[in-house]
Amino acid sequence: MSLVLDPAAQDLLFREARTANTFTSEPVTEEQVQAIYDLVKYGPTAFNQTPLRITLVRSAEARERLVQHMAEGNKAKTATAPLVAILSADNEFHEELPALFPAFPQAKDVFFAERAAREGSATLNAALQAAYFIVGVRAAGLAAGPMTGFDHEGVRKEFLDDDHTPLMVVNIGKPGPDAWYPRSPRLAYEDVVTTV
Repeated sequence: MSLVLDPAAQDLLFREARTANTFTSEPVTEEQVQAIYDLVKYGPTAFNQTPLRITLVRSAEARERLVQHMAEGNKAKTATAPLVAILSADNEFHEELPALFPAFPQAKDVFFAERAAREGSATLNAALQAAYFIVGVRAAGLAAGPMTGFDHEGVRKEFLDDDHTPLMVVNIGKPGPDAWYPRSPRLAYEDVVTTV
């Protein structure tokens, strides 16, 4: 059985897409980021909680502050990418639930009154949204360079607050020269899927 999605789109989103390590200087516009968000916001999360928050790092001053918190191997590409996004989980997402999940507005208090429950759910669901975001970047014809190699606490203190947990930093732009490392192997279907 073949997929309904056009093979070229499959390649753009998955088969040919990889983490970019270099970028051209072509800017990423606010309109492009808005279009990406307007597409990926429809991805499902539990209770429609949508805890992902996106901090766009555009100014040179903010970029310098971010680069100091990146792992050594991630500094140069973060310093030169046209746009960098810090993706974080909002641990106070539950405050939006009455509007976002009107079918059961009490979910805010029934399931998420305790901070520990919110943090676990926010991390899982924001990570799911981060994956949608990466696919959305690809759908816009851009390359994404997601990274978890950074000082998470340093980034939280520098750019966020105690209610937000940084998940990843994503470099975004048109791929530059030698942007791709060779494709790494993937597990085979039979190594992943079990039928019971």
